[in-house]
Amino acid sequence: MAETIRDHVELEIHSPKRFSIDQIDESLPKCTTRFFGSRLKRKENTWVISLFVMINLVVFVSTMIVNDCPRNSKGDCVLAAIGRVSFQPLSENPFLGPSSSTLDKLGALQRKLLIQQHQMWRLFTSPWLHAGIINLVINLSSVIFVGVHLEQEFGSWRIGLVYILSAFVGSLTAALFIKNNPAVTSSGALFGLLGAMLSALIRNWKVYSDKPSALVTLFFLVMVNFSVGFLPHVDNFSNMGGFVSGILLGLVLFFTPQLGEVPEHKRGLFEYNRKSSIEFKLKLDKPVTRSISLVLFFFVLAGGLTAVLHGVNANNYCSWCHHIDCVTSKRWTCNDKEISCQVTVSAGRLTVTCKRNDKYRMYPYADISKARIGDLCSQICS
Repeated sequence: MAETIRDHVELEIHSPKRFSIDQIDESLPKCTTRFFGSRLKRKENTWVISLFVMINLVVFVSTMIVNDCPRNSKGDCVLAAIGRVSFQPLSENPFLGPSSSTLDKLGALQRKLLIQQHQMWRLFTSPWLHAGIINLVINLSSVIFVGVHLEQEFGSWRIGLVYILSAFVGSLTAALFIKNNPAVTSSGALFGLLGAMLSALIRNWKVYSDKPSALVTLFFLVMVNFSVGFLPHVDNFSNMGGFVSGILLGLVLFFTPQLGEVPEHKRGLFEYNRKSSIEFKLKLDKPVTRSISLVLFFFVLAGGLTAVLHGVNANNYCSWCHHIDCVTSKRWTCNDKEISCQVTVSAGRLTVTCKRNDKYRMYPYADISKARIGDLCSQICS
């Protein structure tokens, strides 16, 4: 009788090992990745940032159409060849954009309109306005650079929340310091993304190999866009509010990557010495940090909203704060005192005289709007 031989095969199955961030240095000391590298190819596209960019572009074009420089300024425009969307003179708007009266009409922040006339809807419209084409290009290029990266890494709805909430908190902060000159707060949302980028670096410090270059990039973007805020119509206080909001929201909404050992044929883009990969897990880690950050964010939001609704003017408590938002130049002034002009019409010519300094200017036309006369008065008195 033939002897049956049975082969016993033992299969030992090991579940993939997972490492927390605190174990990286001991377990996977060389497994790091670049912050701006192409280490992640998430399935989500960047539809949120794309949507926000398109909205800003549409709003800016609409603003220039409403501005209608050739008609309202009687042809005294930059790039007059492009017609209705041409820009106000550089002496009036250094960003190549609309007039002050147009910004007021479309929802920019101004103390008299926001506080005295209770036009609180301006808190929601000012984040979508830009002072000019230069402001638009600088702001949107920064939003695309930072926002696309963050959206691919942490998901669309998280970045959408950071953008919207930071924009609103930025408007609240600007409203506390706003003067009687129109101001836009579109860069508040950008600074929210920059603050969130800083949060991502802080909470995942051990993961990234290019921390110095990432911090230098962050610092460069902050300084460039903050410098823009020293010019007329762009509010730096909204940038500060948006940045703080972005940091807190990043700590609340973002998550920490986990390291896991994977088979070689599934390594994909992660080609490290060890067969390991970084995967961002949607895990609510660090609950204490999240809770504290969430409480602080709602404290900032509720405090700012309450102060604005009660008409608080923070300039009364900070005599030097206006230097953060404006640098006096030969072309404009940071003086917020109310101005008035004497207007006379003779032989179809308009003469506008500033009552404060007795400067005057004559114009070869007289059929312009009262709002436009206000713009001319501001230029003469400054």
